[in-house]
Amino acid sequence: MSRKKERSVEPQVPAAPPGEPLRLTQFSHGGGCGCKIAPGVLEQILARTAPAVAPWQLLVGIETSDDAAVYQLNDEQAVIATTDFFMPIVDDPFDFGCIAATNALSDVYAMGGTPLLALAVVGMPVNRLPLATIQRILEGGESVCAKAGIPIAGGHTIDSVEPIYGLVAIGLVHPRHVQRNSGARPGDKLILGKGLGVGFFSAALKKGLLSPACYAAMIASTTQLNTPGRTLACLAGVHAMTDVTGFGLLGHLVEICKASAVSAVIDYTAVPTLPNAVDYAAKGCITGASGRNWASYREYVELDRKLGDLERDLLTDPQTSGGLLVACAPEVVTEVLAVFLQEGFDQATVIGELGEGKPQVAVIRSH
Repeated sequence: MSRKKERSVEPQVPAAPPGEPLRLTQFSHGGGCGCKIAPGVLEQILARTAPAVAPWQLLVGIETSDDAAVYQLNDEQAVIATTDFFMPIVDDPFDFGCIAATNALSDVYAMGGTPLLALAVVGMPVNRLPLATIQRILEGGESVCAKAGIPIAGGHTIDSVEPIYGLVAIGLVHPRHVQRNSGARPGDKLILGKGLGVGFFSAALKKGLLSPACYAAMIASTTQLNTPGRTLACLAGVHAMTDVTGFGLLGHLVEICKASAVSAVIDYTAVPTLPNAVDYAAKGCITGASGRNWASYREYVELDRKLGDLERDLLTDPQTSGGLLVACAPEVVTEVLAVFLQEGFDQATVIGELGEGKPQVAVIRSH
């Protein structure tokens, strides 16, 4: 690796119009999970990373790009460890903190666990962002952790060019109930817990086009903890689970197919969306991450000829704090949907099924 020193160039933050406050999203080159490294690039970066040696207690590592690491302590307990952080997706600092914390805890729920505690990851341009704004970001994260019933027990802070906030999340799960993305089986039904379109909304927000009602819908979705994961993990018919975040629905479904050696068929017309999300996409409110996502895994996806660019952009739209994607046996579908409904996820629905064959996703349009 070259030791040549490089001079860092600080990006210019646009000045706010006179009398208007500086917007948090002006600091971000990419907001929320839309700033994740594209899946194809990440795969290349990690290609030479070796699995852990003699991992007799490591139940889940990096092998299948799962949501978190899981380390078994004894016959009854395993620890879930994960971290997630990003730059602002919204301008309200409290909302940003809430979204980032919800997103980080989601990986614990996606593995079937219950959060125990969190550590804050904080990077802030302290000379350009009011301290009161930074405090509100932290308060937002604390409020979500309080709702999850856990403390933020520490963390780490740095002075950075762009605002960054997130959590290291630690959880607990019974070893028999660990949910991997590698356990899906042919014949399983696919259930998605939240509507898609967060990336469209975030793009519309940056352009000043997002309506108050749609902003409220975005906040409601991105701050809803994926708590059904704890209960679903205990159902014998639930075989695999992940959460849909920065790689979009197709990206995370491709990961399930590759890890589980199955194929998938999803019906585009069954995929839930946030209200008016597609309308914003039709106006050009699409993130650059959609295109990067598609370029990374298009070889694994076959789109129905009835589907155009708009539909493809929805399926690759980066979801910040998105919903759970569950692969379960047909006989427990009603029970899985009931769990979602009991915990307030009224958009949860069956979107497709898994089959035998090479890892590939076929997207049809039934009507």
